[in-house]
Amino acid sequence: MSAYESRLAELGVTLPDAPAPAANYVPYVQVGDLVHVSGQISMAEGEFIKGKLGEDMDAEAGAAAARSCAISLLAQVKAACGGDLDRLVRVVKLVGFVNSTAGFGDQPKVINGASDFMVEALGDAGRHARSAVSAASLPFGVAVEIEGVFQVK
Repeated sequence: MSAYESRLAELGVTLPDAPAPAANYVPYVQVGDLVHVSGQISMAEGEFIKGKLGEDMDAEAGAAAARSCAISLLAQVKAACGGDLDRLVRVVKLVGFVNSTAGFGDQPKVINGASDFMVEALGDAGRHARSAVSAASLPFGVAVEIEGVFQVK
């Protein structure tokens, strides 16, 4: 078990198999030492985490949905690294999309669910640049979608 996966186990997290793409794209592309991971949607126990922030979901529930996206992102990175998560050097950037009403302004608080998880799980390697933006809707009605860029060795 990798050092990162040991830390994840301490947090009670086991990485799932990397989710398959839902359309005509690949789950990740590696260019040099950077892995660009396609958007990962909020899921728990094989079910979509659906909702619209500011309507039927609050920022705390949204942050939990964002955390689930972060777990899927790490699963994709592990797949990109041939199953060896210790090849991960750092999280470079996350871009988070929040399914929210026009008046909802706490997108950063929602995406903190992913950012906080990355730092908790990976330490300084989890610190990253980021964007958190609103979306009028997301695929399958999910609450959050997050894409990321990761440096690997």
